[in-house]
Amino acid sequence: MAPLLLKIDPASVLMETGSPLQERVIAGAPVHRTWNIEDTGDGLYAGIWESTPGEWRVEYTEWEYFHVLSGISVLTEDGGDAVTLGAGDSFVIRPGFKGSWRVEETTRKHYVIRT
Repeated sequence: MAPLLLKIDPASVLMETGSPLQERVIAGAPVHRTWNIEDTGDGLYAGIWESTPGEWRVEYTEWEYFHVLSGISVLTEDGGDAVTLGAGDSFVIRPGFKGSWRVEETTRKHYVIRT
């Protein structure tokens, strides 16, 4: 039986590396690193995500809670104001959010996603 208390520890899982789809990139060449600590098999995920500087278009079909651990990013909803994200900030992004994500300083966050 798997433990019922699971530490969010990137050393406990393999790191996945990726980047935004090229057609979504606005600036730079961001590289994403993801440590998906929890995957319940029914659409719930939790872990750590990190990105190097760059900007790309985002379109969320999922619900996400995140807490910024380090770095500076700017998230802008289409038609909305730019919001600067920094260490200690927490947000919820709801399905249907469309806009851009710009990483100004390599950003790392904890996340919980429900698809």
